[in-house]
Amino acid sequence: MEYDPDAVIIRDAPEAPFEQLAGILRARVRRGDWKSRRPIPAESRLCDEYELSRPTVRRAIAVLVADGVLFVVQGRGTYVQGAEPTGAEVEASK
Repeated sequence: MEYDPDAVIIRDAPEAPFEQLAGILRARVRRGDWKSRRPIPAESRLCDEYELSRPTVRRAIAVLVADGVLFVVQGRGTYVQGAEPTGAEVEASK
């Protein structure tokens, strides 16, 4: 399903909130809200912005990491995938 980058989470929608958030974040990456190889907002900020729990935000991020849209660097944050990440970044995202 295609999401609007400015959409809000709809609690009673057929899609789970984490799926909606993953779609919204994917749309924001495509729109260019965050540049390649640059960080997205912290989990806590996404929790506040979308009024979701941290596990829900983490699950949405995990979907995008698995799809190759984002990558995680332990202790540093979540970044938009651009060029292939280095070996250290791949290990850190596991």
